[in-house]
Amino acid sequence: MTFTRQYLSEAGQIVQQLDADAIDRIVALLAETRERGGRLFILGVGGSAANASHAVGDFRKIVGLEAYAPTDNVSELTARTNDEGWGSVFEGWLRVSQLRAADLILVFSVGGGNVEKNVSANLAAALEYAKGVGARVIGVVGRDGGYTARVADACVIVPTVNPAHVTPHTEAFQAVIWHLLVSHPRLKAAETKWESVR
Repeated sequence: MTFTRQYLSEAGQIVQQLDADAIDRIVALLAETRERGGRLFILGVGGSAANASHAVGDFRKIVGLEAYAPTDNVSELTARTNDEGWGSVFEGWLRVSQLRAADLILVFSVGGGNVEKNVSANLAAALEYAKGVGARVIGVVGRDGGYTARVADACVIVPTVNPAHVTPHTEAFQAVIWHLLVSHPRLKAAETKWESVR
């Protein structure tokens, strides 16, 4: 089998193994957040930060949900990193945003954060703060889900079908899942452009 066919086969296996019930729990939490006037904060680093930025636009425009990604403001992000350290950048940003119980945190991450191994520890610090103020947490993560899966109110773990491709599959399926979410009839509030062109 060629690499291309193998990679596509792995993607098909992931689709078959995704937890649809976990996705539906995320849909419910997003709908509740919008109904009670809460905000959505999407956290991610690396490729997941790029996904967070795109997803913010979709949740705002298609779902009508007030949404933000701290990584979209590179000036604040780098100032916080320089002055206070990388580990607290998201927590500090959420504090200034006056995160409250009505709000929802969405984590995009390959590993979900791991304090012991000092990998994406900034996600863990942000989630600890979020839980402390009563905000709810959802995630789309890979591997074993890490800290995100342990504390989330709902979490989709992208199945590992080939350990050599955990990162590309996880980041790709973050996009598949958030596009499912914004297309879900319980959430979708505005028509997407090409679907409206006849």
